[in-house]
Amino acid sequence: MAELSKNARAGIGAEKLFCTCGGEVKMKTIFVKGKLKNLAECTKCSRQERRPRDFRI
Repeated sequence: MAELSKNARAGIGAEKLFCTCGGEVKMKTIFVKGKLKNLAECTKCSRQERRPRDFRI
């Protein structure tokens, strides 16, 4: 049987991340000073961070 390539990961979907307050973290793209910026934002407390993993602190 053939092995799966490293890029073909079966069974892994988009993982949901949660803030310490219990809200769901969603990614947003905004346009600031002529550049696109990606931000992670909590839906419950509206806290914004650069990366979703920054909410674990």
